[in-house]
Amino acid sequence: MRSRTHWLALPLLLVLTGCQDVRVGSPSSLWLLWLVPLMVAFYVFTFRTSTLLLRRFASPELLARLTTGVSRPRQVLKAILVLLGLVAVVLALAELKYGFTWEEVTREGVDIVVALDVSDSMLVEDAESAGRLSRLERAKREIADLLDLLQGDRIGLVAFAGTAFLECPLTLDYGAATIFLDTLDTDLIPVKGTDLAEAIQVSLRAFEGSGSSSQAIILITDGEDHGGQALEAAQQAKLAGVRIFTIGIGRDEGAPIPGRGGGFRKDRRGDIVLSRLDEPTLQKIALETGGRYVRSVTGDVDLEQIYSQGIKAVLEDQELGSKRRQRWEERFQWLVGLALVCLMLEPLISPRRRRGESRV
Repeated sequence: MRSRTHWLALPLLLVLTGCQDVRVGSPSSLWLLWLVPLMVAFYVFTFRTSTLLLRRFASPELLARLTTGVSRPRQVLKAILVLLGLVAVVLALAELKYGFTWEEVTREGVDIVVALDVSDSMLVEDAESAGRLSRLERAKREIADLLDLLQGDRIGLVAFAGTAFLECPLTLDYGAATIFLDTLDTDLIPVKGTDLAEAIQVSLRAFEGSGSSSQAIILITDGEDHGGQALEAAQQAKLAGVRIFTIGIGRDEGAPIPGRGGGFRKDRRGDIVLSRLDEPTLQKIALETGGRYVRSVTGDVDLEQIYSQGIKAVLEDQELGSKRRQRWEERFQWLVGLALVCLMLEPLISPRRRRGESRV
């Protein structure tokens, strides 16, 4: 059941969910079924009150003469039709579904590996957004936004600093990818530094055996490459037909890197170490592979632009697999029809007996 259900509808909901061939699309509408016992109580109260009033102001002989033509079964039938119509309307509003068919669903999309820098320089709090966020937290938010945009694309995660490793293999399970994303921090990789070449090579290996030729790497970093072989790795990606889209996080003027014990990190001479965004390197990597470079600024437009205007614009969706799923049959049309029939019949039935009809 997808939506929150009013507690008053819980008993009926438990009954419906116990039926394997029945599904309810809008369980919150079921609380309206409590109008049925209220209307039953109203009818019973009305019948009894009218009878008591007649007995109070009329003698038994006169009462029998006045109610000679009234048919209690017909009155009950009229009440049942109204109640049945009400039940049908409520079940129609609840989107009652009965029975299902199996259908084959083909997933089409592209393979995307997001390589995220988790080096200490990503701890710098110079990203401009709501509140002060570190570069790493800013990047993780943007990746989370990307996961919300994906439709049928496989996603993988690579974490890198002085070395790199595959954190999450290519998957269509975006929930699992989100769990892996939440675990990324600067303590994950003990080797310090930022090796962009290693990040690209590990990302390329993640595509092995995927069976797709539409592949892209999103490289998110502050751009300080300490390995010095990023462009060579980019050339390997180009030969493999993989496009690299780069995102640079941080400011050009740089910012001090927070120290583990407080304060800021210093070099051997005692000077504060600054982490600066190296845009030229990231631009060259994107240019070499036919990708695109985007500067990370406020909002979540950065990854959205790379995904919609970059990856999806230049790469062709390919079949990434298929699966069978249940397609539940909508039955609200029949319920609406039943409600109309009941409510149309009710005024046509006279509460008085026909000639020759026995009195009950």
